[in-house]
Amino acid sequence: MLKEESLSKAIDKAVKHYSSLFVLPTFKKILMFLASLCIIGGTISTILLFPSIDGLVNGLTLGSSIFILNIIADYMLSKTFLRKDPIYNFRRLLGLSLFSWVFWFLLIFIGATIAVLFKDVTAWARFCLLGFSAVMILRLIVFNSTTFISNWRILCSSLVQPFSCIIPFLFLWSLKHSLTPGLWLFLPYSIIISLASSFIFTYTINNVAKRAVGVSSLSLFKAFLLNWIANLNAPFEKFLDKLGKEKDVEISILKFASSASKTKAVIVIPSIHPGPFKNVGSSLLSSMLKNNLEEKLDCVACVPHGLLGHEADLTSQRENEKVIKEVIAASRFKVSETKASPFVKVKHGAATACCQIFGKSALLSLSLAPQTTEDLPKELGLYLLEEARKIGLNHCAIINAHNSTDGEMNLADVLDDLKKAGVKSLIAAYSSKKSPFKIGASSILPKEFTLRDGMGPGGITSFVIEVNGQKAAYIVIDGNNMVSGLRERIISAVKSIGVDECEVFTTDTHAVNAVVMDRRGYHPVGEVMDNEKLIGYVKETVSSALSKLEKVKVSCVNITVPKVKVIGAEKLEKLCLLTDEALKKAKKISLPLFGVTGLLLILFLAFA
Repeated sequence: MLKEESLSKAIDKAVKHYSSLFVLPTFKKILMFLASLCIIGGTISTILLFPSIDGLVNGLTLGSSIFILNIIADYMLSKTFLRKDPIYNFRRLLGLSLFSWVFWFLLIFIGATIAVLFKDVTAWARFCLLGFSAVMILRLIVFNSTTFISNWRILCSSLVQPFSCIIPFLFLWSLKHSLTPGLWLFLPYSIIISLASSFIFTYTINNVAKRAVGVSSLSLFKAFLLNWIANLNAPFEKFLDKLGKEKDVEISILKFASSASKTKAVIVIPSIHPGPFKNVGSSLLSSMLKNNLEEKLDCVACVPHGLLGHEADLTSQRENEKVIKEVIAASRFKVSETKASPFVKVKHGAATACCQIFGKSALLSLSLAPQTTEDLPKELGLYLLEEARKIGLNHCAIINAHNSTDGEMNLADVLDDLKKAGVKSLIAAYSSKKSPFKIGASSILPKEFTLRDGMGPGGITSFVIEVNGQKAAYIVIDGNNMVSGLRERIISAVKSIGVDECEVFTTDTHAVNAVVMDRRGYHPVGEVMDNEKLIGYVKETVSSALSKLEKVKVSCVNITVPKVKVIGAEKLEKLCLLTDEALKKAKKISLPLFGVTGLLLILFLAFA
């Protein structure tokens, strides 16, 4: 069983495995590489056999013909059999052709060299036909693995390009009288062998996931590609719905309202993980909740990260809507508490805990910054909730600050520090004098920071709470963690504009995951952003919040949303491991399967 703190790393690894398979150069580069490969390759292989001016002319004609026919074939495919396919546009088809020609021309060169050494022009034809079969098998496997089009369209898409490109060779060989009847018969024979070998390969790979989670490996891979390339989340979420299980999820809502009963600010901490990646499942839930609350209640809202991991990802947008609807309905409660404690910050070992009491409710956050602060277990939250009740509190909303990443986090080494820091902060805040308080709130979405930079659509939100002269800022950035040291720079900058205490949080949104090919699969806040601009935006929101300070009341409620579908830890673990298992299976069967396939093809060519 994967450790809870390792699930995020395992998912990021699986996403990177999938994503890296489909990274292509620009259209211009693909066209240039393909033209060079066809023209230079065709020319050199022909000159080897016919070292003369005629050989040079024939080679240039051969290479140019192959290139032109390849372009025409791929363009026609993109407009016919693959017209409605969201993955295979003209550029990607050319990319596949370029990849195919690398293998094909390698075999052509080997055949041409053998033909020169043994003075047998048919050797060139035999190896070229062997390459023709290899390309057919490759294309059959690729299309079977990456597109949801019908089988007959897959067959046509796999055959059109290699058959169109073999035409110049057949014409040249006919002129040189190097084709026997047996070599002509090889064409239909190779189709049968190619279909059989590609079917065996894909069937075997599909069984890896079928045995583990009950769905085929390649269907899962296709669904991922549709999301990664075409931004379509429904196909992948159908699999998650099949694998998900129903669970009651708890949500803490802390609401601040003015004396006129107008909602001013809302903090929502759901027991839901914002993942697994991009726009799948609950990845966008934090910004969706924020935007809906702000629209419906005419306030400023934020949704920091709770204490849980990927085992609490929602399975689909339908589940998101269910949660949002329940939160909106529950957020219309009346507030009554008028007093709060000062903001208390306690350090114990590697852990930092921040706590503030509002009436009989505590708002508590935990961080390991500047060390890595990743997902923290729900059991830690249950422990601190029980400790809060022991000292007389009714509610305890707990935030994982998730505000520093710098290598691995060993939860076992820091769990005791987190518990002790949390308890000490609760006791210190509860023992402090309670006073009437004010709150100011502001939010901004920087236009120059995108998902690729690590900024989610929730932007930056700042709450400033003033109690008995002390001003404390809560800064929530919609991102997946932040680079180590940035939190401390933000706190220092905020304190320079009149704030006494401060903590910085990220939402852990996975909307930023699987959109870049980085070593993590995403950029934490501050890794590629201009840090000075980011800090400038934070100061802007804090300054705006300071200018809006207003006396308010507050109340905290905990709600339960029943029967929400989440990806359970067991199924999630299996999904994380599927990529490695499928790759291992592919490596294991490739050599014997394609070895036998090659032998059958070579034996036919040898006696043709």
